[in-house]
Amino acid sequence: MSMFESLGRYGAAIKFDHDRKKSIRAMNSLPPHVQKDIGWPASPPNDPQAALISLLLGTAR
Repeated sequence: MSMFESLGRYGAAIKFDHDRKKSIRAMNSLPPHVQKDIGWPASPPNDPQAALISLLLGTAR
């Protein structure tokens, strides 16, 4: 694997993460009644794994 392939993969991973976080911010900015209608967040708030993931990703409310 060349250095440029590695840089390309790294750049793609950064872009994917940025787009994902942008989507999460957009979903979190919706009014609570709309979030409930579309099932956001998908996992129940008392799920310890979901709480850990949201803490690590910075999506806790």
